[in-house]
Parts: sequence; C-alpha cells; structure tokens
Amino acid sequence: MLDFRSDNTAPAAPEMLEALRAANEGMTPSYGGDDWTRRLQERASAVFEAPVRVYPVASGTAANALSLAAAAGTFGSVYCTPDAHIHLSEWNATGFLGGGTKMMPVGTPGAKLQAAQLEAALADAAGWPHKARAAVVNLVQATEMGQVYTPQEVAAIAQVAHARGLKVHMDGARFANAVAHLGCTPAELTVQAGVDILSFGVTKNGGLNADAIVVFTPSAAEELELHLMRAGLVWSKMRYASAQVLAYLENGLWLRLARQANEAALHLAAQAAEVAGVRVVEQVQANEVFLRMPATALDRLREGGVNYARRGGELARFVCRWDTTRAEVDALLAAIQAASVS
Repeated sequence: MLDFRSDNTAPAAPEMLEALRAANEGMTPSYGGDDWTRRLQERASAVFEAPVRVYPVASGTAANALSLAAAAGTFGSVYCTPDAHIHLSEWNATGFLGGGTKMMPVGTPGAKLQAAQLEAALADAAGWPHKARAAVVNLVQATEMGQVYTPQEVAAIAQVAHARGLKVHMDGARFANAVAHLGCTPAELTVQAGVDILSFGVTKNGGLNADAIVVFTPSAAEELELHLMRAGLVWSKMRYASAQVLAYLENGLWLRLARQANEAALHLAAQAAEVAGVRVVEQVQANEVFLRMPATALDRLREGGVNYARRGGELARFVCRWDTTRAEVDALLAAIQAASVS
C-alpha cells in the first residue's frame, strides 16, 4: 500500500519519542509548572524573536477553535476563505467553543485571501447592525490548495484587519512547510507581519499528539486560559506535551522534517507533470501535490492500493510526509503512469 492521504498518517519522529522518554523521569509540578513548559516558552520566544506565550494542546482543531473563541469574544465573527479548514472541516468547533462565533467566508474558493477582498467585505459590513461584529481574520498556512502566504501578503491583510480593529489568526497546521518553502524566518511570517495568534502545527510534521497555540499579542486572547480550562484542554501532565513541542523547535528539527516532506512533493510534481493525461493543478509550495487526471485513472490508483484524498471527479491530493522516501514517490509515479495508460 502506498499512503499519500495526509501527513498525519506518519509515525512520530524519533527525536519526539526520545524527548518523551527523557521527560518521563521523576516527579515534577503539574498543569504547566514543570521545567519543560518553562523552557518551551523561552525557546519559542527565541525562535519567533519576540516574547510569546505557548499553550500546548491536543490537536489542530483545538488550537484553532480555542484561539478564535478567545480572540473573537462574545458576538464576534471570523473572516476566512470559503474553503478554510475552520469553516469546512472542523464541525464548527469554533462556533461551539466560542458560544456562537460565526464564520464569514470571503474571497475565492481555492485561492488565498487578498487584502482588497477583506477590505471590501469589512466595508460592506461596517455599520450594519444585522451582521455579526467583525472580530478576527483567519489565514490558513499553507492553504487548502497547498499555497503559501508570503510575509508581504500577510502584512497587507494584517494592516487592513488592524485598521478596523480585527485580530489576525493564522492556522499554521503546515506552518513549518511554509517557512521551509519561503526561506524566511518564523518571525517574518508571523509577529513581524502582524499575526496576533498562531495555531502551530506539530502533529502533521513528526509530532506524536501535540500541537500548540502561540500568542504574540496578549490582548488578542485575554481569556484564552479560561477557554482552555472550560474545554477541558489543560494538560495535567503538561511536561509530556511541552517536551514534544520543545524537541520540535530545538536544533531546527521542525524545519528539517518539513524540508524533507517539501522535497518529496517537488519531486512528485515534477515527474507527474511528464505523464500523459496528468496535470499538476497548483504550483507546489509545501508538501501537497494536486493532480488532475481522468476519473478512471484515479479509480485504478485506488483499486491498486494507492491511498490519496479525492477532491471531486478528476482531482486528487497527494500529501508527502516527513518520512516519505524517494522509493515511495517513484512507486507512486509508476502507479500513476500505469493507471493513466490502462
């Protein structure tokens, strides 16, 4: 079986398991009073070149929903793209944990949000009492179609948002892949560009069972800790979650793993483009490859033991993991070639 469904099917990186083993020694204070959690705050502040507060959580959905619930506040709405993960793929967890937080889709499906689109949507809603109060703008990094926002694009959107009193949240499930692709610093893509709060993906890129919320602007999420408590998402044995995120950030592990996944995706896209009847739909900017091919060819791939995510009749997504090997990619390419000519 060839598995290209998602990067969250991968095993944990050995460094993450070693971090857990090392943390599993002796007694330590609970609920974040441990040394691993303290060191995580210091390490993250160094990585992002600014004082930050990091809250490890169990999943990306928890990170998104709790960040947005805290940032939107009572009666707030979140502006996002029509196919944003928070809007289509999380069973409205944000609305549930936020007590009714509303999503306000804006922009074009499959594309990045543009600053001008946000400006127009906010201007249209201004002063109209029957529309939910604009509170937060959400950016997905990388997007649902694998596209990456540049620091300049983030800054342009943040400028519009902040001018109208909105906070900026980044869903960074594949934030590491975006940074690895752009070659910029984490700070340039977040705090220096105007991001107030980040859902920091770990699980998809070698983690075991922890993601994190990174707060750059304390006033943007003043009640986050209360939301965490009410949702039952404060770790009792916090050291195990913090140890994972800390190991992820140490020695550039997170970027090394992301580069491995990105390189595998680039190889897959370059070779797939040479197969007759196969078209690479988007430029590969992270670790996702979108291929359009006849529906019959996609059916043959599935029947032949290739796992992938179908996106409509002739479109499929193939995700490369941190541990995807060149041999796996070449085997997939051979299967695509065979399915396309059968």
